[in-house]
Amino acid sequence: MSSPIPVTLLENSNGIGDCPGFKTAGVACDVRELKNKERLDLAMLVAEKPCPAAGVFTLNDLCAAPVRLCKEILSRSSNKVAGFVVNSGNANAATGEKGMADAKQMGAIAQLSSGLGQPFLICSTGRIGRKLPMQQIEEGIEHAAQQLADDAQSSLNAADAILTSDTRRKVATAQFTYEGKTVTVAGMAKGAGMIEPNMATMLAFLTTDVVTNGDQLKNVLTAAVNKTFNRISIDGDMSTNDTVLLLASGKSGVDPWDGPADLLFAFKEAVFKVCDQLAELIVGDGEKVTKLVELVVEGCPKVSDAEKVARAVGNSLLVKASWYGSDPNWGRVADAAGYARVGLKEELLDIHYDEIPALIKGIPQDENKAQWKEVVFKKRFRITVNLNQGDADYRLLTSDLSEAYVDFNKSE
Repeated sequence: MSSPIPVTLLENSNGIGDCPGFKTAGVACDVRELKNKERLDLAMLVAEKPCPAAGVFTLNDLCAAPVRLCKEILSRSSNKVAGFVVNSGNANAATGEKGMADAKQMGAIAQLSSGLGQPFLICSTGRIGRKLPMQQIEEGIEHAAQQLADDAQSSLNAADAILTSDTRRKVATAQFTYEGKTVTVAGMAKGAGMIEPNMATMLAFLTTDVVTNGDQLKNVLTAAVNKTFNRISIDGDMSTNDTVLLLASGKSGVDPWDGPADLLFAFKEAVFKVCDQLAELIVGDGEKVTKLVELVVEGCPKVSDAEKVARAVGNSLLVKASWYGSDPNWGRVADAAGYARVGLKEELLDIHYDEIPALIKGIPQDENKAQWKEVVFKKRFRITVNLNQGDADYRLLTSDLSEAYVDFNKSE
């Protein structure tokens, strides 16, 4: 269902800097300690004035120090922040009390360097179990504070600085107009491996210029994440550092909660569109991935049943391997759907590759075999599994599994 107020994704997004009210920077400070002074590895965003923020985080019991620090900051009554700092190349996870002290120190340096009194949210991504090289990071934050700007290149530098095994930057921007005022939601993300909700080894940062508060932001962000970042899977592994943050500058003067229902609907759709675009970019850039598969499960008694089927199929190594081989092996899809154990009935089951039937009411449609092959040779295709036993559905973005993935991940 689309909003009566048209929401448009920009074709050429610059990421979080597309949103008025913020300055960004991306710098190199050799977080990986590889004597590489060229690779951007620390990003910073600062709001023009303290602003409300919200976050959604990993459910991993071994959550990283920055995740715990962000939760602590956002739980405070004022719920306003000055911005955020994020480093790539080191997750600051499984680093004990020292890890938390380092995360807090990053925030303190950011406050001092920016001259702002409000706290900074802190995020890290990279290898688990290594202490942060604080001298480099301190210098990086100080450098970033000097480089802050509201231009496109600064925003793109920030998007590049958060990448790890990613092969390309991930940015998205959505806009709509209300009473002559333009409302913007912009975002950047990273993630390519250890991808499985909740959420994935991913970081995503969104900015908007609406007038709002932290609780309102949290509700909108959580709803969007549940339909996007929490519906992607590459390898079935949940990370220690997953974080999605949304900050609101208020610069547009538009309050989505103080207007017609269509206005709030449009804002929610803009947040969803940015999250959805970033989620698809993450799966499409999965470690050594060659196929992006949109898996739609329909006709289930409950949404939870549809999700079980989707995850059984989307995380099956046999299914993923067949996709890599461009083999339309619908038998493996049917098998995985069956072991989800939601009461599937063979005589009701339909499977389609894009719009081409493979199985109808449990009967193979072998005359379409050549067309199934054409579908699975594509870089992006859709598989629909319909149990025909209810009205609930679930959509999961997933990928294939290649020999190169194993080779890439056999060591760090």
